[in-house]
Amino acid sequence: MKKHILIVDDDSDILELLEYTLQSAGYDVMGFLNTKHVREALVQESIDLILMDRSLPEIEGSLYVEMLRNKNINIPVIFLSAKNSQEDIKHGFLKGGDDYMTKPFDIEELLLRVKAVLKRSDMQTKNIVEQLRYKDMQLDLSLQRLTVQDQNINLTKQETALLQLLIQHRGRVLDRDYLLKHIWKDSENIHRKTVNVAVKRLKEKIDPANTKEYIKTIRGIGYMML
Repeated sequence: MKKHILIVDDDSDILELLEYTLQSAGYDVMGFLNTKHVREALVQESIDLILMDRSLPEIEGSLYVEMLRNKNINIPVIFLSAKNSQEDIKHGFLKGGDDYMTKPFDIEELLLRVKAVLKRSDMQTKNIVEQLRYKDMQLDLSLQRLTVQDQNINLTKQETALLQLLIQHRGRVLDRDYLLKHIWKDSENIHRKTVNVAVKRLKEKIDPANTKEYIKTIRGIGYMML
């Protein structure tokens, strides 16, 4: 499966070079000259890595990454920046960067760093514990069982996958098409309202008294775990 990389750089020549190089290396690439539509892209697409310039016209790149981290968006980030002092590099890592390359950079080294960061991210994903905790609930992925305030709730395989996805992307709006694509294998032949029904049933199981708002409905878009 191809990895999806999102690039933000206000230099059109550098952006074009990065897009061409990464696409030639077998990656799916989305390029932006600013951050205006980045959040929308992160919601609609499954992004594996972000290449982020720091000297952007509307917001400093490291501050934008910090904002993403504060919203529990933990997609790996490699900074590509002309800011090359030790303090600049340290600042980039402290704001949430996973790697840092200074401009001008060697394109072969960039490809190696991209590969290394993606590999490290994949290993971390594979090592996710079988137990997911969120607020007063604990989800056992192997047993497909949920515990809410010490009360056991049996879930179907589909409900387990749906709740897992929502918890792992908490704070982020997941639209119905995204949920269809990741939960239902034959998503092209399944109506989008199937997601509504599945989420409603899941809500009834995890909060039968309807006294808690674990999952928020974003009207006309999708759902978000608060």
